[in-house]
Amino acid sequence: MKVSSTVLNIFVTAFLSVSTFVAPSMAEDAKLHDLYTQLVQPDLEDWEKVERQIWKEWSRSGSASMDLLLSRGRKAMEQGDFAKAIEHLTALTDHAPDFAEGWNARATAFFNAGEFGLSIADIQRTLALNPRHFGALQGLGRILEELEREENALAAYKAAAAIHPNREGLKEAIKRLEEKVSGQDV
Repeated sequence: MKVSSTVLNIFVTAFLSVSTFVAPSMAEDAKLHDLYTQLVQPDLEDWEKVERQIWKEWSRSGSASMDLLLSRGRKAMEQGDFAKAIEHLTALTDHAPDFAEGWNARATAFFNAGEFGLSIADIQRTLALNPRHFGALQGLGRILEELEREENALAAYKAAAAIHPNREGLKEAIKRLEEKVSGQDV
């Protein structure tokens, strides 16, 4: 649960200095771009369907064996075996270092294992590969909130909401932290 203050400050400063509204990368395919365009609409009624489609796209590594490692890592997490999940997901990140979802899944496993510093490092890698990863941004916000870095957590949550304004839990987290940061703690 210990995170070096220097490492955290460097990452958060670098993250917050980057614009929230990231242009699509050259590697982003048209289908994913269209899904993001739909998702950003605050009044989108079927946002859950669009979100599921994005997660499905993110979960495709292009390799059946890498997809199997992701699946095994996620299954181990569902069973509460975070050590096994980290083992599978480390194999995945070792063999597919450019697969953002592998890093994100391992960040989640590290978070659940109480390894916040390692989780933040993997979130950083996820966001370097996929700056629109709203799940990683929300996860970063949650970690920063746990570390009582409310202003930074609020910025991470707002960055996630700029990509996915309907994401479950974001509006509540933003409202809670805005009140706390402004001195109106509930």
